[in-house]
Amino acid sequence: MDFWNALVLLSNFVLIPALAYGSQLALGALGVTLIYAVLRFSNFAHGDMMAFGTMVTILATWGLQSAGISLGVLPTALLAMPAGIAAAILLALGTDRMVYRFYRRQRSPGVVFVMASVGVMFIYNALTRLFIGTSDQRFEDGARFVFRVSDFKAWTGLDQGLALRTSQLVTVLVMIIVVAFVFWFLQKTRTGKAMRAFSDNEDLALLSGINPDRVVRITWILAATLATIAGVLYGLDKSFRPFVYFQLLLPIFASAIVGGIGQPLGAIAGGFIVAFSEVTVTYAWKGVLRYLLPEDLQPDGLVQLLGTDYKFAVSFIILVVVLLIRPTGIFRGRVI
Repeated sequence: MDFWNALVLLSNFVLIPALAYGSQLALGALGVTLIYAVLRFSNFAHGDMMAFGTMVTILATWGLQSAGISLGVLPTALLAMPAGIAAAILLALGTDRMVYRFYRRQRSPGVVFVMASVGVMFIYNALTRLFIGTSDQRFEDGARFVFRVSDFKAWTGLDQGLALRTSQLVTVLVMIIVVAFVFWFLQKTRTGKAMRAFSDNEDLALLSGINPDRVVRITWILAATLATIAGVLYGLDKSFRPFVYFQLLLPIFASAIVGGIGQPLGAIAGGFIVAFSEVTVTYAWKGVLRYLLPEDLQPDGLVQLLGTDYKFAVSFIILVVVLLIRPTGIFRGRVI
């Protein structure tokens, strides 16, 4: 019985939250790795693109709610998400036309693109704060829980209860659907194969008749779509604040680099590795150990390696270790 109580406690505070958070990081890292693989630069504005798309989704959600439109037990934001995706796509394509295309035609080195993306990042952040402000915004509606702690206790008779939030279940299901679509698109469609060829060898792809402008546009469309979906899912699971999305850039890049930047499969794996590492290191293990250890060996302290305020420091440590030991990441690559 103690083992099952420990497992439920661990699932409630580590396994399920890390699975949802990992799904959000995986989608964000997938967008980053696509940009890096095809356009060959690290887009530091990706976190604020997530914030911008999420902001438009929130505004659209409020509009639908005021009109009495909802999805019942599901969050209304899922219905409003296409508006956020469309806005993020227009923003990304407009930015590419006004900023990145000039440097691409000049064949500027990657560091120039990175510096340009830092400037774009501040512009995106300012736009988001201008329209929605800087305070926390919660936009989750519908049924908050799939099942509650009290329901689980009544079903099982255990001392510890398990709760599954609707936003967590939606996050994982949407991530699976979106990732499956992206991999199908890259592997099976003509456009996806053109993106892979362009990523592998740009000059040879051009000689084969691949339109580079079309490849660039599709890449930005995919990246903006993934950024908005990841941002909305994160906001539903937690809350929306523009500056938090800037902070998310570190674990997203850590996820992409851990898995092997430029490798979509690596981005997915890296997202879950970083998420489970962050949640595991910042969790207080006293409650779990109370069930697993004899009474004379039970710890007095919280058994917490780092406080939750240092969650993003875990991403930084992982990033540094990977760059020192295996710079190419788990899946060794850059090409898709």
